[in-house]
Amino acid sequence: MASAQQLKVQHLTCDYQSQPLSVEQSHPRFSWQLSSEQRQVTQTSYRILVADSEKQLQKNVGNLWDSGPVASGQSIQVPYAGRALQATKTYFWKVMVWDNTHRVSRWSPPARWQMGLLSPADWLNSEWVAYEKLPEEHVTVLPTDGKKDPFFGANVLPLLRKDFVVGKRLHKATAYVCGLGQFELHLNGRKVGDHFLDPAWTKYDQHAQYVAFDVTEQLRKGPNTVGVLLGNGFYYVPPVKGRFRKLKTAFGYPKLRLRLVLDYQDGHREDVLSDASWKTAPGPVTFSSIYGGEDYDATLEQPGWDAPGFRDQTWKPALVVSGPPELTAQNAEPLKVHETFTNPKIVLASPGKWVYNFGQNASGIVELRVQGQAGDTVRILPAELLKADKTITQKATGGPYVFTYVLRGTGVETWRPRFSYYGFRYAQVEGGVPQGQPNPQGRPVVLALTALHTRNAAARVGEFSCSNDLFNRTNTLIDWSVKSNLASVFTDCPHREKLGWQEQTHLMGASIRYAYDIATLCRKVIDDLRVAQTAEGLVPEIAPEYVKFEWGGDMFRDSPEWGSSSILLPWYVYQWYGDRQVLASSYPMMQRYARYLGTKAQGHILSQGLGDWYDLGPKPPGVSQQTPMGVTGTAMYYHDLTILAGVARLLGKPADAADYEQLAAQVRTAFNQKFFNPQTRQYATGSQAANAMAVYMGLVEPADKAAVVENLIRDIQSRNNALTAGDIGYRYLLRVLEDAGRSDVIFAMNNRSDVPGYGYQLTRGATALTESWAALPTVSNNHLMLGHLQEWLYGGLAGIRPAKDAVAFDKIDFRPEPVGDVTSAQARYESPYGLIASQWQKSADGFALTVTIPANTTATVYLPTTNPATITEGNQPLSRHPELHVLGTDQGRTRIRAGSGTYRFVVGPN
Repeated sequence: MASAQQLKVQHLTCDYQSQPLSVEQSHPRFSWQLSSEQRQVTQTSYRILVADSEKQLQKNVGNLWDSGPVASGQSIQVPYAGRALQATKTYFWKVMVWDNTHRVSRWSPPARWQMGLLSPADWLNSEWVAYEKLPEEHVTVLPTDGKKDPFFGANVLPLLRKDFVVGKRLHKATAYVCGLGQFELHLNGRKVGDHFLDPAWTKYDQHAQYVAFDVTEQLRKGPNTVGVLLGNGFYYVPPVKGRFRKLKTAFGYPKLRLRLVLDYQDGHREDVLSDASWKTAPGPVTFSSIYGGEDYDATLEQPGWDAPGFRDQTWKPALVVSGPPELTAQNAEPLKVHETFTNPKIVLASPGKWVYNFGQNASGIVELRVQGQAGDTVRILPAELLKADKTITQKATGGPYVFTYVLRGTGVETWRPRFSYYGFRYAQVEGGVPQGQPNPQGRPVVLALTALHTRNAAARVGEFSCSNDLFNRTNTLIDWSVKSNLASVFTDCPHREKLGWQEQTHLMGASIRYAYDIATLCRKVIDDLRVAQTAEGLVPEIAPEYVKFEWGGDMFRDSPEWGSSSILLPWYVYQWYGDRQVLASSYPMMQRYARYLGTKAQGHILSQGLGDWYDLGPKPPGVSQQTPMGVTGTAMYYHDLTILAGVARLLGKPADAADYEQLAAQVRTAFNQKFFNPQTRQYATGSQAANAMAVYMGLVEPADKAAVVENLIRDIQSRNNALTAGDIGYRYLLRVLEDAGRSDVIFAMNNRSDVPGYGYQLTRGATALTESWAALPTVSNNHLMLGHLQEWLYGGLAGIRPAKDAVAFDKIDFRPEPVGDVTSAQARYESPYGLIASQWQKSADGFALTVTIPANTTATVYLPTTNPATITEGNQPLSRHPELHVLGTDQGRTRIRAGSGTYRFVVGPN
């Protein structure tokens, strides 16, 4: 047996996570990464052990599953194939591997996972409990936008508590909690964990998610207390005068379901369950709205309410109520507080109105440190923009939105909202005075106001930078819009709507995946899509679907460019993460949506929806102006069918695949007959979106492709390299230009600030990507949908691309585009197999490229020369590197195949 010193197994995950607490798959998927100092390393076999105790695993006994040596290179998404797994149980696993040089690794460090609650019976006799019940006549699960409703006022935001005793030495304690709309869990006087806005937002009349916490360390032998605060979230949007209310969802009043599992060291188990024995009372949060803000009255606090010894005789028994019919585990990452912004610039904008400028537009909340008298009130109004008089405006982002704090009057008080958030750069403080400022009326003294950026805790997996300052600032601009809209869904904006508009999940997906690990969030969104799909097969533009926007007919509900996320998102999750399971489970939804589109097509043409939303035309942005309806919808329909045919073949359904291919061919013929002009070689109006999508989707006949691409480029150059494509078309415009080897045109379009685009937004002071290309103050100034350039920054400029037939980047293309005045670029991406990195420099002496290829993958490296003799690696000619294979030259580049390792290539003068 060869030495295993340089072959290691690391980064073990189960269903994408390192130590998950609520796995619900009967056959969880295991993944690991290989690490070796040697080059060209691939796995040839693996062996997995799974045990129900750490001791068994330490003895190298897999009493639940011992795979034995399996001759396979698979190191991601390996399905568990052992004995049946039980709810709430913890399991332990490890893996060892063999490589292509006959080395065998040591056993990996042990990993673990815990099963969740696998069926309704696993909730035992726990019940949904609440402070009060919403009358049935006020329940509204899918309101129509624009319809008035009666005024009800604010509901009670309750506290709930339960005392219990831990009678023996604990081995482990796990809490499974669903508090709707949002909850905060406390044990023995302290908040559990660091989550924000648990649980994830769902369509609550059909399902909700619970969250699992390991609470072993917060319990003690003897008396203990569990407490829960509840907020409204999307579950209930209260109709309160003077507060913004975008939607009128009313699934019910806040409620709780909980199971706390106490596993003792002697093997005994006890459960603390939510039921009528719990006590409840109104809490100090007096108003909670996902759209209107949050009010907190510290004079209503009840110290010690969440700890043993509290006297709750005045509290009433919890009311047993009904809840969502299905509960599943929240396995996407939670929201958390991330960056904090301190030391804002403070200006007295008008008497009594102090405006704090945090310098960055971001999703989040504030933290207030204040001192004053009991009953004093401080109001904080967050906003993206200022009016001409320097006070804040919420006109374009939904208002009034307010954070209100009533002081208890005992020294320095610190408060932050729990159940709502907003997108803001500025905060206007009313009723308080900043420390050090004149305060003749004795107002509360604001000692500090901090902005706390909240977002989904998806791990950062990518970084990009280059020598071009504008591109670096553009990347940061887009990144802030991505971060601000990573929540329980991919939101459109963090203020006015906070809705999961679905076009951005597939159009912006690649850009986001380069920078963040969104595998679990994508799977959650796919579940939202399944739930949102109607009986007719329609997948609405928003998921979860909380509202029907009816102005303009169905255009805001039935647009193929949005609903196609139901087909494209599962496919992209497979391509990027190797998740074949998500294709299998999504296939019925994909089929139903394709059938639905077929029923809407007239002669295979789809003309409904929004088209190339927010393109640049003569009118204010909105529905497509440059591209006629039918072009983008039909192109997307054809794309859906070709993807679906590929999925069908992958799943072993050749008959389905043949049917989809046949229908796709009919759609292609109809599209070209209706939209293609064979004399001008233009599609429809010849817009950037029309020509780009026809090329990208493969609708163009091969003989016409070069001419259509040339027309596309000519249109851009005739506008002095300005863009017109919008939300739908711009991503495909970039893809077509890059694939055609015309990144020079992409550079020319985006290396400027004088016309609407990224640079234009930056010159107008934007710190996050705006909703409109022109950074209009009348719409959102923190919006996700137009950030497609980020995909080119990583994949084109820096050159990290998945190869054409790659799955989870098991095959990589390094093809950097050294265009314009860019003299260097670098990017890193933590793929499922490990780190992929590219760094290049261009100088008068030549071109240098350093690449890192993870073990168990291969790569093709493209270098800008047609003479391989001018290339060295590690200061040695290629002839000295038998592990590197020259594949030939193509479009002025030499292609080299390489296995894992880090390589430094230099192209010298010819």
